[in-house]
Amino acid sequence: MALDKATVARIAKLARIRVAEEELEGLTRELANILSWIDQLKEVDTEGVEPLRKVVDIEAHFRDDRVTEGELREAILQNAPRRHDGYFVVPKVVE
Repeated sequence: MALDKATVARIAKLARIRVAEEELEGLTRELANILSWIDQLKEVDTEGVEPLRKVVDIEAHFRDDRVTEGELREAILQNAPRRHDGYFVVPKVVE
């Protein structure tokens, strides 16, 4: 994939990354190198290779899903700076 400074500037804008004009040339070269390495990976023959799901073939041990130490509402709410009707009161963050 051919990259130019305008494309890299647009990518930076979409990613909300501020890039100075003088840094665009070097960043364009770096991204072009990364994309060429990715293109090299396309040449690897992966026919018959199973996808890697985990590095070590060990069975995961899950704990029982059960409720423990319930009914601690009052003990938990003691840590709240503000509370109302058994709930934490938090500042409004959405207009």
